[in-house]
Amino acid sequence: MGFVSIAVYAPAGVAAFGLGLVAEVFGDRRHLGLPGFDVAVCADAPGPVRTDLGLALRVEWGLDRLSGADLVFALPGNDFRDPPSAASLDAFRAAHARGAIVASHCVGAYQLAAAGLLDGRRATTHWRFAAELAARHPAVTVDPDVLYVDEDRIVTGAGAAAGVDLCLHLLRREHGAAVANAVARDLVVPPHRDGGQAQFVAAPVPTGTDDERLGAVLAWARANLHRRTTIDELAGRALTSRRTFIRRFRDVTGATPHAWLLTQRLNQVEELLEVTDLSIEEIAHRTGFSSAAVLREQFVRRRGVPPRDYRRTFVRG
Repeated sequence: MGFVSIAVYAPAGVAAFGLGLVAEVFGDRRHLGLPGFDVAVCADAPGPVRTDLGLALRVEWGLDRLSGADLVFALPGNDFRDPPSAASLDAFRAAHARGAIVASHCVGAYQLAAAGLLDGRRATTHWRFAAELAARHPAVTVDPDVLYVDEDRIVTGAGAAAGVDLCLHLLRREHGAAVANAVARDLVVPPHRDGGQAQFVAAPVPTGTDDERLGAVLAWARANLHRRTTIDELAGRALTSRRTFIRRFRDVTGATPHAWLLTQRLNQVEELLEVTDLSIEEIAHRTGFSSAAVLREQFVRRRGVPPRDYRRTFVRG
């Protein structure tokens, strides 16, 4: 179930941050009972590749490694505006045609766009370069306001730290919520962030007493998803008015309180489906849904399949 082998394409001037985040998210955690991944860094040819920090990286694999990988990853490089090598474009096209998942982080989307893999699809990249990507490739619908775009076997991620969101999404989608949540805990990052890039462009980094108080309210809400929590109750815990709370909540999370709570509940539903044999009715009760029917309706909207089908996909013997 899910991908095991990962081929990471490192162009000239590859972002060291991108290499690091892929290595961290898909690092060896078999000692924690999590799946192991075979991660290989590839280039147009084996040999030294200089990173954006000026460090020389010795790459052992060429493009042939992409031919057998379950997941093929395009990372950003300094020269992303230059035409990619014909051989690399052919390798990405061949990987997609073979059935591999093809993903990009940040301006790595330029590689996929140049290969024609994004034509007729939605995609994203770093917000700063979204308009440029759209102008260069008018057949691509570029969305600058999301953390990642999932188009089944083609997944594109936004810039910088959104690469973590992208990788955790792939883990959640292919290996289940329990695995993604465990990796997120090990990395000390949220397993799922709501909202899009716009919140990080316009909103300042949360600081001060008010933000600490809001963080405590979010933690309380996550620990009490079984309760039918109201916005007024959350605002009271934050010691602020309802109107101010809603505005500040959106500034920090990029979502309304209702949408955020729904996402947290559905995240917990996924994990309970994977790691317990609780009935759908009991799971609905534990996660704050008014009934099993409401849970099923919301779950199908999110996942496209009923909870029982999801459980059969991710059940572990």
